[in-house]
Amino acid sequence: MPHSARRSGRAFHESAPCHAEAHWAEAFPRPEQGVLTASTRSLPSLLSLLFSLLSLLAACAAPSAPQSAGLPTAATPRTLTVFAASSLLDAFTDLGKAYEAAHPGVTVAFNFDGSASLRAQFEQGAVADVFASANQKEMDTVAAAGLVVSGAAKPFASNVLVVILPADNPGNVQTLADLARPGLRLTLAAEVVPVGSYSRQALEKLNARYGASFKEGVLANVVSDESNVKQIVAKVNLGEADAGIVYATDARAALTLITLAIPAEYNVTARYPMAALSAAPNPTLAADFVAFVLSPAGQTILQKWGFLPVTP
Repeated sequence: MPHSARRSGRAFHESAPCHAEAHWAEAFPRPEQGVLTASTRSLPSLLSLLFSLLSLLAACAAPSAPQSAGLPTAATPRTLTVFAASSLLDAFTDLGKAYEAAHPGVTVAFNFDGSASLRAQFEQGAVADVFASANQKEMDTVAAAGLVVSGAAKPFASNVLVVILPADNPGNVQTLADLARPGLRLTLAAEVVPVGSYSRQALEKLNARYGASFKEGVLANVVSDESNVKQIVAKVNLGEADAGIVYATDARAALTLITLAIPAEYNVTARYPMAALSAAPNPTLAADFVAFVLSPAGQTILQKWGFLPVTP
């Protein structure tokens, strides 16, 4: 037992002196010179005093409650900060609530933005516990700067692309070929954003189906390059664009939009990695949150929002 604990133990038993002996001597004075004497007290008085003495003795025998057992009486409040790609907003919000419920005193605070924007924030000195990216490129860049715990980055989910259309479909988009029709208003993510890069890769693949100039024709219709998928969804919802390309999970969350599938052979699978950061204020919690996301419980929440398991 540590020295401090032993000291606490003595305080536990010796915190209050007991005065039962003095009261006992007062109630039953010793006979002088071995001669038996009768007490001048009445029997009821003696019985009453005896009862009081017994109560006092019982109180002395019972240990007093310790002032401190060396443990907090309530969970110490802590905030776990997670920087995550915008496409993870709904799923990670649910994951955060589940983690908080299992860890009293812990608050999970999120910063959702495009993966490239999050990487830039780290480069400018932003501090967080966990980074969840929508592509490996941004994670590799952050890791190369020494900002990620060595070997900690792990893929935790995957996603695919879909085309989204406003509910009234003003552009009359019926097939993927219509995306190259002159005059159509299309919104994409900027090429530096993971979903923007994936979208252009998919368009390149679709050249094999719709002709070598298909990608060029589609890109000629782009009216805005957005910094994250949520902005694409918002523009299509507002009718500011006739179509957009986003992750399937974003289309699933936007219930008012029409979706147009991209066949698997032309689609691009996005793999999401996450890692605890080397300067994490809460390194143990950071590693534990990553483990939670990778656990069956975490994967169930991700799949509820349409994310796919990671495949080799």
